[in-house]
Amino acid sequence: MNWDAISAISQLVGSIAVVLSVLYLAVQVHRSTRVAKLATQDAAATALRDVTKPFMENAELERIWRVKAFETIHFHYVSGMMDKQLWEGWRGLLRHYIAAPGIAQYWNLRPEVFSERFRNFVNSLEPPADQRTVGTLFGEERK
Repeated sequence: MNWDAISAISQLVGSIAVVLSVLYLAVQVHRSTRVAKLATQDAAATALRDVTKPFMENAELERIWRVKAFETIHFHYVSGMMDKQLWEGWRGLLRHYIAAPGIAQYWNLRPEVFSERFRNFVNSLEPPADQRTVGTLFGEERK
């Protein structure tokens, strides 16, 4: 075997090693992106729970802060960090809450505290035919 053959074999082995390294890195990047998406989805759900927890005794105030949590969730979705099926559930929930009398009044009085993108999105939502929130489900919401 001459030096040219040895050189060609070593270049082939080196090329294969480079290709395998690139494939390994691609798999790792894909996994880390998936983990980041899952963490974002979990953070969105946690944010909504954390926002509502301190306001349990004041329903109107709690609803106002919940809409800000929905804006964060919407941002995660439009940024591609939230699964579409999970987002559809949040969007459906938002349709019910944005039509609630307290939130609707606040929305009309203070739209500027939300991003333009979120205002456009909320204003494009169809109101639910049968509004259901925690209060209406239990028959305790003030009309």
